[in-house]
Amino acid sequence: MYNTYVRVSLINTKSREITVKYNRYWLDRLGNKYGRFAIPNLMNIIVFGMTFVFLADMALLYSKGINLSSYLVFDTNAIYAGQFWRLISFVIIPPGSSILFIIFALYFFWLMGSSLEAEWGAFKFNVFYITGIIGTILSGLITGYATNSYLNLCMFLAFALLFPNHRITLFFFIPIKVKYLAYVDCAFLILAFVFATWQGKLAITAALLNIIFFFWRDILDGIKHFFMRITNKIKWKKKIKNTGWEKNSDNRRSDKTRD
Repeated sequence: MYNTYVRVSLINTKSREITVKYNRYWLDRLGNKYGRFAIPNLMNIIVFGMTFVFLADMALLYSKGINLSSYLVFDTNAIYAGQFWRLISFVIIPPGSSILFIIFALYFFWLMGSSLEAEWGAFKFNVFYITGIIGTILSGLITGYATNSYLNLCMFLAFALLFPNHRITLFFFIPIKVKYLAYVDCAFLILAFVFATWQGKLAITAALLNIIFFFWRDILDGIKHFFMRITNKIKWKKKIKNTGWEKNSDNRRSDKTRD
């Protein structure tokens, strides 16, 4: 039996104690059994691959006018022609061509990946990232379009859900909490989904399914707490209005003004 029981004490007007049954997450069981097959420091490998491709692009473009990234992008016609490495090589295509941006982006990828692996363990992080890759590949085979952009954006959302108050220095001089960048990320994904073609919509959906799969409990709890806060606020305002406390408070302020 993998069921454990967690006692949660709720302090309210009646001070009651409840027992919550918690089913051990199945990924933990798989990790105990197959964790030895996990790839440690997976994000280090991906960041190294992106760095190599970026430097190779610079060197080859300058010397021979060849762009290595063009041979790594996800292209269904090329894949069906026998270039099977494109099924996975798109993962290590760097996110830009600016040296300053690449330094910031690759450092942030490393920070997110290493933090998630330290929190979850190598096996669970492997499952998270590789599941995202598989979803991106499947959607790409259907639509002919696949990119690592949405994959890494969803990794950022996972990082923000686990470490919302972590501070980073944006552009090396603007301190900001990760959760605020996550709001921008969500807004970007929503706008991209609204204005994207059906191929883009499928690519975004495939990436977000990974977040839903890993964080559905947290998402449901967040929605529940959000509506609970709104309900409690409405109840509190009604209580104040019914007791006349607000009116009495205004009278006391007016009396002090006269004095």
